[in-house]
Amino acid sequence: MTFTPVIPLGGYQGWSFLTRTMEAQRSAFVADPAIRRATSAFETRIASVRTAADLVADRQLLDVALTAFGLESDINSKAFIEKVLAEGTQKDGAFANRLADKRYAALARAFGFGDLGPRTGEPGFAQEITARFEARSFEAAVGSVDDNLRRAMNLRQGLADIFATVTAPDARWFAVMGDLPLRSVFEGALGLPASIGKLDIDRQLDTFRSRFSGVFGTGDLAVLSSRAEQERLIRLFLVRSDAAVGAAAASGAIALQLLGAR
Repeated sequence: MTFTPVIPLGGYQGWSFLTRTMEAQRSAFVADPAIRRATSAFETRIASVRTAADLVADRQLLDVALTAFGLESDINSKAFIEKVLAEGTQKDGAFANRLADKRYAALARAFGFGDLGPRTGEPGFAQEITARFEARSFEAAVGSVDDNLRRAMNLRQGLADIFATVTAPDARWFAVMGDLPLRSVFEGALGLPASIGKLDIDRQLDTFRSRFSGVFGTGDLAVLSSRAEQERLIRLFLVRSDAAVGAAAASGAIALQLLGAR
């Protein structure tokens, strides 16, 4: 790919710039020949894919499918992905439902192989997946410049997928905690250390919800259905991340001065 997103600033200022220029930058990105080849191949061939085995056997189509759900790092885990897709989400004990990361359930539900049958031939299905692929690929390109901005971009789609498939308040929290990119934004925004992951899962839930309630006035994630509240969470994440980087840089400078004095 030849297009690199333009992000002249870091932190929340960088996010504000990216937000203002998002439409133009994304249009330039999806016009890249590599992206166009991938989306064209998917839209041309996906209707002929009728089983999970068919999909994992076609690496080009599988890459588009996995990238659309932020799971592109699993491209070589074919047996694992086939099991996720083949069992679907509607049967008791389906594999995807047992996984903490609900992106797998979203993938299985979207393709439908193990539920009501493949959706691959439905009108609009190919475009639905390629639109997600383009969005996620653009996020990855942004991440090559600033990974915190990639995580901020991922927040909205990640929450939308959870809200669409998970209804119980505690289950939504567990879904956020099981989605590593989403979790990192919440940890950063709420000032929680990554070491919280070593706690018992119920204690983790209590800690996340308590910190969240202190900021948003409620422990219910439904408040983030509001775009304004999502923006508030993103701002907290980026401001705190910038502050942490600044503190680390200052600490390093002091250490160098002490070493020089010695």
